[in-house]
Amino acid sequence: MKTSRWILLISLLLVVCLFLTFFLSAGPEAARAKITSNGKTVRIVDLNIDQSFTVENGDGYNIITVRSGKIAVTEASCPDHYCMHRGYCSSGAQIVCLPNRLVIEFLGEAEVDGAVG
Repeated sequence: MKTSRWILLISLLLVVCLFLTFFLSAGPEAARAKITSNGKTVRIVDLNIDQSFTVENGDGYNIITVRSGKIAVTEASCPDHYCMHRGYCSSGAQIVCLPNRLVIEFLGEAEVDGAVG
């Protein structure tokens, strides 16, 4: 293979890596999080206020802790504890506990609750 083709190939790989890094990185940190249990909103929490609370339903319980602008499931009655392994998060994909039907979704500061017009 000629040198120019190697340079082109390496350049192309570099561009693809930069593109993936930019688009797959976590978004800006959220200011709030919405906790949903069994499809119903249980509470919307401010991630800047340290707190801990329990969400219970007929399937089990989850203890949720907010600390230093991040949120985590710190204890759960589910058998696999995948929700706990996620750790403290402030943005990115939702934290989900399927056995207990719990979802924690991150909300940004600029999110609009209604339309003005």
